[in-house]
Amino acid sequence: MDFGLVLQTDPPASKVISLMKRAERNGFTYGWTFDSAVLWQEPFVIYSQILSNTSKLKVGPMVTNPGTRTWEVTASTFATLNDMFGNRTVCGIGRGDSAMRVAGRTPNTLARISEAMKVIRALGSGKEADLGGTVIRFPWIKEDAELPVWMAAYGPKALKMTGEEADGFILQLADLYLTEYMVKAVKDAAVAAGRDPSEVKICVAAPAYVTEDDSPEALAHAREQCRWFGGMVGNHVADLVSKYGEHSAAVPDELTDYIKAREGYDYSHHGRADNPDTQFVPDEIVDRFCVIGPVEKHIEKLNALRELGVDQFAVYDMHDAQEATIDAYGSTVIPALNG
Repeated sequence: MDFGLVLQTDPPASKVISLMKRAERNGFTYGWTFDSAVLWQEPFVIYSQILSNTSKLKVGPMVTNPGTRTWEVTASTFATLNDMFGNRTVCGIGRGDSAMRVAGRTPNTLARISEAMKVIRALGSGKEADLGGTVIRFPWIKEDAELPVWMAAYGPKALKMTGEEADGFILQLADLYLTEYMVKAVKDAAVAAGRDPSEVKICVAAPAYVTEDDSPEALAHAREQCRWFGGMVGNHVADLVSKYGEHSAAVPDELTDYIKAREGYDYSHHGRADNPDTQFVPDEIVDRFCVIGPVEKHIEKLNALRELGVDQFAVYDMHDAQEATIDAYGSTVIPALNG
């Protein structure tokens, strides 16, 4: 199993770079960041420094979107980084929840994501792409250029499209039941589209918090540090409920039931441990969606995720134990999973 580290690009950028270097030393192979231009610093500038200060780490956004950057600019940025550092980027893409909404726009449609994925992947891999009637190709790109595009998804149509078109699937929760349900939907869609389902990489991303023991006090603190995640996921779930209704055969109740007490969301606290808009998230959801507890619990859950076909676990590391979590994974969890 691969391991990734997910960070926000809060200033100073030097801290982000330092944590990514620490992650690579501890056996992590992917470095991801949020991409929301109003809320955080520009990630692609920081990727250049992360790649320069590491040797093998692959980097990318979790996730970018097709609405805040023109597609040829996105592709050119990835291709330039790959030309400089040797095909070490991945384009994670989605609807643009925070990036679009904080700028007063509506998240992108699946049709727009589909079009963007084709253009960005083609251009980033040295092929031609049609920009609405104008066919272009980067004249400077190398023959061995490649750019995998991984799609974030929750709803049935997005899961189907991921299986049909994306190189990877990003699932932002670590619930075993929902992971099994959604991975199956993606793999089934890949098979129906005539693809080899094993070619679609599966990445589960969720907060991880390692405690010294499983005492009530330790677990309570870990839950408070990770409760923000249920609120972040809740934004996407609220969109699904709005589209499909509270109880729908298209979306499992295990995903939608917990947001009934959700009242609102202020993106200025997005992805932060002190987010006041996530108190509606119950402990049960934190335990299901995240990975918390002593290292043995992490190893147990990650083994279960791997059995479900997960190729990568990406650690959301936005809490008060960033370095300790990276080190615990490097010293114990990653060796236990990968021998």
